[in-house]
Amino acid sequence: MDKPTRRGRVRVATDQDIRRTARTLLVQRGPEAVTLRAIARELGITAPALYRYYGSRDDLVEHLRLDVIADLAAELTEEVGALAADGAAQLFAICRGFRRWALTHTKEFTLVFASPTGETGSAAGSVATLQRASEPFGRIFLLAAGRILATHQLTIPQADAVPPELHDDLIAFQDELLTVLRESGAEFPPDKLNLGTTYVMIQFWARLYGHITLEVFGNYPIPLSKPDAVFDALLADLAREIGLEPAL
Repeated sequence: MDKPTRRGRVRVATDQDIRRTARTLLVQRGPEAVTLRAIARELGITAPALYRYYGSRDDLVEHLRLDVIADLAAELTEEVGALAADGAAQLFAICRGFRRWALTHTKEFTLVFASPTGETGSAAGSVATLQRASEPFGRIFLLAAGRILATHQLTIPQADAVPPELHDDLIAFQDELLTVLRESGAEFPPDKLNLGTTYVMIQFWARLYGHITLEVFGNYPIPLSKPDAVFDALLADLAREIGLEPAL
């Protein structure tokens, strides 16, 4: 294998410096502080020099977002790796881990999961949700969900109970989910991924994400003296609604 050129080694080192500085600014001051000018000032270089590596702030923010997503996924993967290959136990461990990470990494959570497009970054996809199923965070969620679907008889609504306006979107999402599951080597019966299943998955994510977002930003409608108990109750409700024993 050819050794990297000196120019390539310098570029990688410089790129790492830029991203490390961007991450520091994000953690210390929030997403709005991540600008090319601020990074250049921290590194003692001119802002135009950064354009050798990133075409715009949006480009840099997208790379930073992917770094955060990868770190979160690695942390959660390590956690669930210590559990038995039980999809339900893994899924609820991921839910708890995601909440814990969000509450202890509020600036990163804001960038990746709560920044409105056009504000933190106007590039397509500057907000990451479960819609990015092929990314590491979405993938570990979906693999756990796939194990549940393959091994449990769930309570799933019939197709006619799913709002017809959502059918096209849900069908498109099904194709993406199946691709992710197949690429990950998961043994999964495709016939179990129907409109009702996909609808339940979206509803599950929406309620989980909504609760965590309210908690992170202190917007829960009433003061919570025992927020852990409220979150555990949410998970128990979600489990029971689809016919699972709460993995609490």
